[in-house]
This record gives sequence, structure tokens and C-alpha cells, in this order.
Amino acid sequence: MMKGAGRKIFKKIAKETPGAGLRVRLLKLIGITIGENTYIAEGLTIAESLENPQSIVIGDRVAIGPEVILITSSHPNNSILKEIYGVKEAGIIIHDDAWIGAGVIILPGSTIGSRAVIGAGAVVTKDIPDDTIYVGAIETGRLIKQKL
Repeated sequence: MMKGAGRKIFKKIAKETPGAGLRVRLLKLIGITIGENTYIAEGLTIAESLENPQSIVIGDRVAIGPEVILITSSHPNNSILKEIYGVKEAGIIIHDDAWIGAGVIILPGSTIGSRAVIGAGAVVTKDIPDDTIYVGAIETGRLIKQKL
């Protein structure tokens, strides 16, 4: 897996690269696992620790909309709050056939189930089961159980 500055450069190039196929190939080069026939729109941001990147696994036939943010490392940097809250670092898994809407933010340690739909602008703070539609954020979000 590529680390450090090289990884950061490849992420930046992939974010703005025209063409989803090339974007996926660049992300694979930095060690992100991406399945077959997956579409990743422009603007994908991956916020992570460059010294200790966590795994990101994206399954087959996943559709990721524009301006999605995947966060695998979150902490208050040099603030004294770091002593209180610590560092949250964990991978993200997106299972087969999931659909991630535009502007979605997925926080560390979250798993998106197979065939789950995450509505545009949602903030994912926990695991989302298979065959579920999720919209909103932690305070207002709701899981809508329905067969797809």
C-alpha cells in the first residue's frame, strides 16, 4: 500500500480526473480495494491519516455519487480535546450494489450493507444493514426498512 505524500498526490489527482474508469484505477493504485463495475463520480474525498491509512473496501457494482467524503481518521489535531476524545481511526466497508448519493459523508468504522441506498447529503455514523434506505444525520436520520 502506498503511503505518505505519494498517496496524497494520487488521491488529489483521482478526485479531479475525468472518467470514472481512470479514477477507479488510480484509487486502486493507492491500496483501496474496489470491486468490478463500480462507479465513482468526481470529487471523492478521502480523509485519513497518511502515516496510518485504514482500509477502504468497496464492493462490486457500487455507485458513489459526486462530492462524497470517506473519513477513516478523525481527531481534533493539536487541541487539548485530543486528550479527552482521542483519535478515531477505522476502515470503511461498502458492500456490493450499494448506492451512495451525492455529498454523503461516511465516518470511521462504518459499514454499508449490500443493496443499501444512502440518500444525498446523509451523514453515516453507524453500520447500515443490507436492503435499507438511509437518509439524514445522526439526530434526524432514519432507517427505512424496505425490500428493494
